[in-house]
Amino acid sequence: MNVPADYIPIFIQIAVGAGFVLLSILGTHFLGPRQKAGDNKKNESFECGVDVEGNARTPFSVKYFLTAILFVLFDIEIVFFYPYAVNLREFGVEGFLAVLTFISIFFLAFIYVWKRGALDWDK
Repeated sequence: MNVPADYIPIFIQIAVGAGFVLLSILGTHFLGPRQKAGDNKKNESFECGVDVEGNARTPFSVKYFLTAILFVLFDIEIVFFYPYAVNLREFGVEGFLAVLTFISIFFLAFIYVWKRGALDWDK
C-alpha cells in the first residue's frame, strides 16, 4: 500500500487517540477499586452527593421549565451582540439602528413576559 506523506500525521493522530482510549480503559480496569457485584450501595442512584428521596417521577412545576426557556431566550440575545461589538465602526449608523431595533424588540418581549407574570416564581 502506497500512502502519500500527507496522510502520515493523520494516521499518527488516530493511533495516538486509539492508544489513549485503550490505555485508559485498561488502566481503569486494573487500577480501579474492586467491589462486589451484589453491593447495594453501588447499585443505588447518586445525585450530587445527596441521598435519593421519594420517586424520580415527581412532576416539576411548569414555572421551572418556563423560566429555563426564558433564560435561554434572553441569554442567546447576548451572542448576537458579539459581531456588533467587533465590527462597531464598520456598521455605521445603519448598523446602530439595526441593533437598536433588535434591542427594542427584546426589551418589549421582556416587558410582556414580566407583565404576564411569567417571572413571578410564587404564582
